Amino acid sequence: MSVIKDLIAELGTVCAGLRDRRTAPRRDGDYTMADIGLSAFALFFMGSPSFLAHQRALQRGQGRSNCQTLFGMSAIPSDNYIRLMLDGASPAAFDPLFMQAITAAGPLTRFQCLGGRLLVALDGTEYFCSRKIKCPQCSTRRRSDGEVECFHAFLGATIVAPGQAQVLPLPPEFIAPQDGAEKQDCERNAAKRWLARHGMAMAHLRPIYLGDDLFACQPIAAEIHRAGGNFILTCKPASHQTITEYLHGAKLEEHRQTIRKGRKCTTTIYRWLSGVPLRGTADAITVNWFSIEIRNAAGKRTYYNSFVTDLDVTADTVAELAACGRARWKACPCEGGDRERNVQRVQKPRLQP
Repeated sequence: MSVIKDLIAELGTVCAGLRDRRTAPRRDGDYTMADIGLSAFALFFMGSPSFLAHQRALQRGQGRSNCQTLFGMSAIPSDNYIRLMLDGASPAAFDPLFMQAITAAGPLTRFQCLGGRLLVALDGTEYFCSRKIKCPQCSTRRRSDGEVECFHAFLGATIVAPGQAQVLPLPPEFIAPQDGAEKQDCERNAAKRWLARHGMAMAHLRPIYLGDDLFACQPIAAEIHRAGGNFILTCKPASHQTITEYLHGAKLEEHRQTIRKGRKCTTTIYRWLSGVPLRGTADAITVNWFSIEIRNAAGKRTYYNSFVTDLDVTADTVAELAACGRARWKACPCEGGDRERNVQRVQKPRLQP
């Protein structure tokens, strides 16, 4: 509990430094910015399904002692007051806390793979969508019925590892209108900003960045290299015509693994081709393409995916590379699909022992 208390204390310090929008002289009994910020954090820490349910539980006395003892809150403001005071606060103020939490977690041995490397999964997700409610930070899209939909999204970055049920979150990058930009913000631009802002701070961890097909492009690959990292990115044939042309008629290297568990038998087939251009230009980055195919005992394909990487692909490394590429789905909101959007999930309440 000492590590958690230390991290919460650091959070309280950051919250105390947020801009106070109140202009009237302070009075005894006024909520402090630390109380306001920690009240918002308590909602997620205690695993409440909604802000309103959390406030009602506190009013009934359920969890109040935890808020006082765990977070050191002298008073608990209402949800409307919290929104009023925190609206407009810069999310970047909390970025150092993510790095402190990673440091406090101790050695990251169980997350290391490929010779002591760490996997950082990048993926975008939405957390608000409405056709009626909007704000200056909204992104927009026009639906097939002609209606305009407003939404908020962010790029999440998470440390993952094959076989690990736990993940370690890193600072997010919000997808929102940017000053001076003519086009609407998007996941790729958010990924570039994230790498520019946090890439060098992560370099000592020797990161390998994971991402879906959207990120398997020259600009993102170049930014990853500038940040001192490597990559394993999903590569769909339909969106990578140059690679598909190289694969057509080429002799692919192949490695097979057959696993028997009781009466079940599966065969995993790995294929790869090294030294292909990521795009059809003279300055294209050279990558290594590989695929994984799983077949059951009847020979029916049950899984297939393909990736590009700047790491060497050999018979000794291809299986671990494929496992690393697939580990990205641990960071997605509902494991098993990189486009799932159900971010909010009811959690079991956390009570102080």
